Amino acid sequence: MHKRLQSAVSLHQAAGNSPTLARLADLVRESNHRLIAIEALIPATLRSAVQAGPIDGESWCLLVNGNAASAKVRQLIPLIQSSLLRQGWKVKSIRLKILIAKNL
Repeated sequence: MHKRLQSAVSLHQAAGNSPTLARLADLVRESNHRLIAIEALIPATLRSAVQAGPIDGESWCLLVNGNAASAKVRQLIPLIQSSLLRQGWKVKSIRLKILIAKNL
């Protein structure tokens, strides 16, 4: 019996066909928009060390490269949170996760 291979679909098409994937795509988009909205609050030298992370309800996570950058961004959390609230996002907490480079 021959199996028929399905043609490849784009991420956009797959998300359109799956409510779960559509919701995940929306959360990724919203997280990126949040980061853009607060980018000016992060010193220019640190911006490349900060990435948008997952949204979990009213909690948002920022991914930060290294301990030193994390310590500096941690000081900005109250400012970031109040800015997001003023812009209409309900963010009760902001978590930081440190990305650790792996040597291969």
